[in-house]
Amino acid sequence: MAEITIAATDGTGSFFAYVAEPLKRPAGAVVVIQEIFGVSDSLKAIADQVAGWGFIAVAPDLFWRLEPRVNLSDRTQAEWDKAFALFNAFDQEKGVEDLNATLAAARQLPGCNGRAGTMGFCLGGRLAAMMAIRSDAECNVSFYGVGLEELFADGSAAVTRPFLVHIAERDKFVPKAAQGAVLAALMPNPVVEAHVYPGVDHAFARVGGQHWDGRAAAIANGRTAAFLARWLG
Repeated sequence: MAEITIAATDGTGSFFAYVAEPLKRPAGAVVVIQEIFGVSDSLKAIADQVAGWGFIAVAPDLFWRLEPRVNLSDRTQAEWDKAFALFNAFDQEKGVEDLNATLAAARQLPGCNGRAGTMGFCLGGRLAAMMAIRSDAECNVSFYGVGLEELFADGSAAVTRPFLVHIAERDKFVPKAAQGAVLAALMPNPVVEAHVYPGVDHAFARVGGQHWDGRAAAIANGRTAAFLARWLG
């Protein structure tokens, strides 16, 4: 495992990204987008898992403008409070800029085959959806993204590249009405694939998380690995 440094495109500084590498190359790259907990131990474990699927995984530090190298868990109220404070202060537009910079950097990594996609969780799931609209990523994956109904309120015509969406049926941050709105907007689009996971809560795929669900995570991860392999090689 390693780190790289990526220059922000607005000239304000640079940020680190955790990199996990597969055993075989050339390989496609996956930009793994953080939750509100930063580039956490859990996110690094997910990046390692993606590398195990045969991709170069790159997890950028998107909170760097607020506080570099945030690494929180979901285990204490103090960590939740800090995570939500960071989320509320986070500039999502700058986040998309940093993700596009990361996408470009990932394509240039040694051993990359030139193809790169994104895969995000919670806040990262929303940002992956934004990247589906506003990037040239070969594909994008959203795990229990928050606020997607706002992004696709006017339909999904802007999504022209393969987009995979995972929705937790009992997501406490995404009510049923919002889930229905997202599905209604996205499902008519032939490049979109969406799945709802019965009986599970938000963050069901977070490694070591409080709401981890082994069955749902395994199914979602299997679908994701196959999807990434299809579009990234």
